[in-house]
Amino acid sequence: MVLELVPRERRVLAPGAVHVPDWLDLDRQRELVRACREWASEGPGIRAAVLPNGGQMSVRSVCLGWHWYPYRYSRTRDDQDGSPVAPFPEWLGDLGRQALADAYGDPERARGYRPDIALINHYGPAARMGLHRDSDEKAFDPVVSFSIGAPCVFRLGNTEHRGRPWTDVELHSGDLVVFGDESRLAYHGVPKLLPAHDVPDTGLAEGRLNITLRVSGLS
Repeated sequence: MVLELVPRERRVLAPGAVHVPDWLDLDRQRELVRACREWASEGPGIRAAVLPNGGQMSVRSVCLGWHWYPYRYSRTRDDQDGSPVAPFPEWLGDLGRQALADAYGDPERARGYRPDIALINHYGPAARMGLHRDSDEKAFDPVVSFSIGAPCVFRLGNTEHRGRPWTDVELHSGDLVVFGDESRLAYHGVPKLLPAHDVPDTGLAEGRLNITLRVSGLS
């Protein structure tokens, strides 16, 4: 099922999965781009993670709070220079709580949301993300995901396997996706970026930024 031909309104993609178009205004997008640029240049910098089979991911990533590398978390950047991971800023947690409240319409639930991981992915024009589950955390609070820059196809699958059924939806700059509850362990990915027509001037030179907030459940 493809949803990009319908009006861009808040939409439930699956139980617990919500797409809110244009949630980030342009000033906030620019603020996030500036922050991501600083985080990506700190210490050993942004990198394309290497998978256990020796393959290299086509997206480049940097982490805050906990450093992710396939398929575990560490307080140090063990697949780079071993330096401590950059801290997770409180203001980013505030943004995540606001996003969760708006997506689910439940401010009380959002007050208890305490993300301590930010995984920031930069997609170049040819980058993609295969279907996967965010299952390396010990807690399964919702994932909050922000998109900035070039549009893409976001694929939300089922919780059992990488095959159909799935839902494809276009994500544009400023869009918010939250997935939790029954969809927290759904397979999802980005099969392709789309032509970057009418992309707002966020300060991002090219490609797409995806910022996902998670609760680690780690001590």
